[in-house]
Amino acid sequence: MNRYQRALLFSSYMWYFGEGLLGPLYAIFTQRVGGDVLELTGAYALYLVTVGALDIYIGKISDHYSKKHLMTLGYALNAVATFGYLFVDSPAKLFMIQGLLGVAAAFATPTWNSLFSIYENKKHAGEEWGLDNGGSQLVTGFAVVTGGIIITYFSFSFLFVLMGLVQIFSTIILLHMLHLHKHSAPSEILPDPLKEILFHVEKE
Repeated sequence: MNRYQRALLFSSYMWYFGEGLLGPLYAIFTQRVGGDVLELTGAYALYLVTVGALDIYIGKISDHYSKKHLMTLGYALNAVATFGYLFVDSPAKLFMIQGLLGVAAAFATPTWNSLFSIYENKKHAGEEWGLDNGGSQLVTGFAVVTGGIIITYFSFSFLFVLMGLVQIFSTIILLHMLHLHKHSAPSEILPDPLKEILFHVEKE
């Protein structure tokens, strides 16, 4: 597996971890801001429809523009929208955040998949896509448990701040790995722990 795939996987895992922290707790949060069942399902439906509709369009334009930039924009928007949860105190604001999250996912998902397929090793494609799908499920499962612990002992505000910070970290990793690596060696971009994980570079 090459360095680009490692960068993509690492950022993807961070995305799923940040997203998974809320997970099933989304229903509880919706009730706390005054939403009923119809508003809960409506907000989530808005997210899915937004992703579905824009996925097609973004996927098309990504064939003509920088996939890396479009993907990074999606990750950045996701971080902004995640922090937006802190200001949600009504169903209307929840709909706005879900719509923005849908836009973010539409920018990030088709471009990520396209880049991962470009960089994949055809002889190990099954293994590499397995790391993507399996790894994201494992990370999400761990995040769901972590989110439950946080809500039990802290608050939703604390959870949303943590989620946003994780998404920012994910975006920074993408910026460094996918944009700045051409100007610097891996060892100049990342601290040793991440360098070893993502590039298999041994300490001197």
